[in-house]
Amino acid sequence: MALFGSLETVRSQAASFPALATALAHVARYFTAGSPEQQRLAALNADESGRVELDHGVFALEQCYLTKPSEAVKWEAHKVYLDVQVVVSGDEILEVADVSELSVEQDLTPDKDVLLFHPYADGTRLRARDGSVAVFFPPDGHRPGLAVASPALVRKVVVKVPLS
Repeated sequence: MALFGSLETVRSQAASFPALATALAHVARYFTAGSPEQQRLAALNADESGRVELDHGVFALEQCYLTKPSEAVKWEAHKVYLDVQVVVSGDEILEVADVSELSVEQDLTPDKDVLLFHPYADGTRLRARDGSVAVFFPPDGHRPGLAVASPALVRKVVVKVPLS
């Protein structure tokens, strides 16, 4: 089941999972003025990203991109990692659906830990703005990076947390 809300709300829901606690502690630094995390993310240009290794096999993908129209974004899910997706600045739509409702188009596991799915029109839409946190587990098919109205710049961190 996906978790969605402010950083504090998600922290309270996920407090008993040590690797997730590591991820959320890292995420908090993106909202600390002058932190190295905030500076790195702010320095990214559109379509740039970076990777930061953390403890417990956790890593963060720092991203800067323009949101896309619905037809340009595929549904995805993961088996080995859960996703902690954090919009640090910007505004996008995230969609979520149970993978049992989706049909696999391409299985890129285990090399890339991603399943891609055929188009699906009945997902639940979440509006993610500055500070929104979404945690997607293996049963949660998701489609991030969707434009609200027109393409807009988003600065985001996706923290990958191993399930084992």
